[in-house]
Amino acid sequence: MNPSESRFVDLHTHSTASDGSRPPREVVRAAHEVGLSAIALTDHDTVAGLADADAEGRSLGVRVVAGVELSAVEGDVETHLLGLHLSDVNRLDARLGELRTMRLSRAERIVTRLNELGVKVSMEDVLGQSAGGAVGRPHIARALVNDGWATDLRDAFDRYLANGRAAYVPKDRLPMQEAIAMIHDAGGVAVLAHPGASGTRARIEALVAHGLDGVEVRHPSHSHEDVVRLQALVDHFRLVPSGGSDWHGVPEGGRALGGMRIPFAWLERQDAFVSQRAAGDGDHRAFVA
Repeated sequence: MNPSESRFVDLHTHSTASDGSRPPREVVRAAHEVGLSAIALTDHDTVAGLADADAEGRSLGVRVVAGVELSAVEGDVETHLLGLHLSDVNRLDARLGELRTMRLSRAERIVTRLNELGVKVSMEDVLGQSAGGAVGRPHIARALVNDGWATDLRDAFDRYLANGRAAYVPKDRLPMQEAIAMIHDAGGVAVLAHPGASGTRARIEALVAHGLDGVEVRHPSHSHEDVVRLQALVDHFRLVPSGGSDWHGVPEGGRALGGMRIPFAWLERQDAFVSQRAAGDGDHRAFVA
């Protein structure tokens, strides 16, 4: 057996740098405990946790792929984009600072709406939940639970925060084409995150025209049919496959760290793609076949 066939990776994880519940070093330690060879830390709109995660990974022998997860839009539809194998984190961080400011402004508007509804949660409560990380709706949900306004995170979203609910505020828009360009400018690989049933041939083809490099084939939200279709599209368009648990710190089924059993060979294919592109090979997609 090829040694890589018995090794697994998880290329979609989150830490307290955004909306995960464990610090970056603990995410890496957890990966080591479950026997993963590598993880990608892909916090929302921030790369703040990468240095700590990489340091811990080096001490434990777990490779940490520098990543990020961006929220973008295709028309009126919100889309998540993973940036993997980032080589110029500082360049990306400058642009991400603008996105984090947008996130904070959105959170302030949501809190204002909640207060107008008589739900007396404060920005101090929300910032306390974020612990200095990029602020998002999960932090507001945790503040609502902590202050007794919701029974759990799902209840908080169902009552107040989900699209169409009374305190919902839409995000400022980052076009998908611009998000892909941001990832490329930082030397990264742009991967469409958890497309599920919406990962159609027409959609993938349109995104490839904008520079998309890969698709998250395996994700806890994907059905067997989704996985089969997405793998076929990845092969057809000569994209890189990716996958992960989308772990936020709570072990729940497929969302348990390493639960998706992503083969090490997929990481090797991404590495080959990155190397050939860096070398200026005009046909670098041939190396993902």
